[in-house]
Amino acid sequence: MIIKSYLVTKQLRNMRRDVFQAIADPVRRDIIELLAEEEKLTVNSVAEKFDISRPAISKHLKILNECGIVDISQKGRERYCEIKPQNLVPAFLWIEKYKVLWEERLDSFEKYVMELKAKQDKNEPTK
Repeated sequence: MIIKSYLVTKQLRNMRRDVFQAIADPVRRDIIELLAEEEKLTVNSVAEKFDISRPAISKHLKILNECGIVDISQKGRERYCEIKPQNLVPAFLWIEKYKVLWEERLDSFEKYVMELKAKQDKNEPTK
């Protein structure tokens, strides 16, 4: 029963992994940025850039790998991390969709505020 529960939990955890989970954490975003600047880095090289433990970095890299954002390959004794930027596209498309929506709403709000200010200026007596 314990093994079945563990397998179900592991399956559910893996099913939830997507690009949004990858970018939800600031450390993972920093890792993505670091790997975007470098072609390939070892896990130790990535860990050296952060003030958190090596196991914590490994956990973040595992999540990024499960989300398809980072590819981890073994060469000899070293594990190398490489970004797969094409898998970030769904997040960029989603953000772009809402960026347009919010820009329209902010433009509309700005227009409304300007109209209110114009009415207020018009109604104020001149000194």
